[in-house]
Amino acid sequence: MDRIIAARVYNRICELGSLSAAARALGMSRPMVSRYLDAMESWAGARLIHRSSRRLTITPAGEEILRTTRQLASIADIIEGHATADEPVGTLRVACAHFTAVHIIGPRIPPLLERYPALRIELDISSQPVSLVGERIDLAIRITNYPEPGAIARRLGDCTSVICAAPGYLARRGVPQTPADLANHNCLCYSGFAGQSWRFTAPGGGALSVGVNGNFSTGISALLGDAALAGCGIAMIPLQEALPGLNSGALVTVLPEYSPQRLGIYGLYQSRERQPAALRLLLDDLQASLLPDRG
Repeated sequence: MDRIIAARVYNRICELGSLSAAARALGMSRPMVSRYLDAMESWAGARLIHRSSRRLTITPAGEEILRTTRQLASIADIIEGHATADEPVGTLRVACAHFTAVHIIGPRIPPLLERYPALRIELDISSQPVSLVGERIDLAIRITNYPEPGAIARRLGDCTSVICAAPGYLARRGVPQTPADLANHNCLCYSGFAGQSWRFTAPGGGALSVGVNGNFSTGISALLGDAALAGCGIAMIPLQEALPGLNSGALVTVLPEYSPQRLGIYGLYQSRERQPAALRLLLDDLQASLLPDRG
């Protein structure tokens, strides 16, 4: 059996914790995945995984071999990349939040896959920070002004937000005239922010922050937009989420003279050395697509 493929299959088994899950991810039959695992154990001369009816457990020898097979797969990808320098190959694992997946990364994936058929992209959608090493993530996209430490952060663009509400809500509760007036309103909050405060740039250019509270928070900005459309309260959401409602009149901008703090869009990755061609390609493509939004 091809030992490079066996190493890659072994990596996926350890990553997903299941032969069946690895088979689905790799597009193989489960018996074939099992045969590749047997081949790896024969090659290593040791039991790598304890199998039981409930779960798989990596043995100490398996942990040691896993470090080697990851390096082997990475080197194989590099060699394959040199063989087809203009056509990135292999799997690129990307982690991001729901908004980023829908509005930033999602639109870029189809043209990339059409142009580079040997490229495979796995998108892991989560609002929580990820361990690039522990979760074997090649690239994490985060919208923040404080990227997580321990990784290289490349700024790809900026995210502009807007304060908005349904006309019906404002007719019932009144229209805020200053950020301080938000204390008297039901503010729909993004749960990913530390504490519930909204930061603005005032008309004169100064920065200010106001505490807000409300009866709904979520880590998915589209749901905040839906709640605002339903007249539940005032939301601060990315402009892309609000545009359909703003254009139709179902939403109106609140405090238009105060600009919500602009956030950076960052690509986080582990190392500049031996950077896969696919990673460089995606970073460059995302930055190019976001450049018009810079200001």
